[in-house]
Amino acid sequence: MTYSIGFKSRMVKRLTGPEKVSASALSKEVGVSQPTLSRWVQEAHTLPVMSASNKQPAGSPKSPRQWTPQQKLEVVVEASSVPEAEMGEFLRGKGIHMVQLEEWRQLSMDAAKEALSKAKKPKKKLTQEGKRIKDLEKELLRKDRALAEVTALLALKKKVQDLWGDEDDDTAT
Repeated sequence: MTYSIGFKSRMVKRLTGPEKVSASALSKEVGVSQPTLSRWVQEAHTLPVMSASNKQPAGSPKSPRQWTPQQKLEVVVEASSVPEAEMGEFLRGKGIHMVQLEEWRQLSMDAAKEALSKAKKPKKKLTQEGKRIKDLEKELLRKDRALAEVTALLALKKKVQDLWGDEDDDTAT
């Protein structure tokens, strides 16, 4: 039997709405089989009337895994104003689980703490001791480089002496 979209929509609303009834009870009441009603609930996103009442904007991703960080933050902020008794309904309406909400809440808190800690730390001015240490490190680096150069020159001089011999030999010229 073929049912209208409006009829299917009303049945899905009765199965999923605030005053929802079980599929078997609704089946006995309206004369539509329970598996058919369950299939309509699963396919509810394809019904034009149901997709128009979807709480997500048309351009937003369906899965919470595909949401942008901004969308996740908006849900976290919105959830903070929802009473505990209505939290389950809120989460179902958004299509997320409490675990996801808690994870996003923790990530938001961590990001906020990091941003605020960076804002609090002013650059330290170099003290007299700090300046002296910096100058001494520069001088030490300069002397290390000079020592390396002298060492290389001495090694070259030794190689030249090994190849050509000493100029101070007692040989006659």
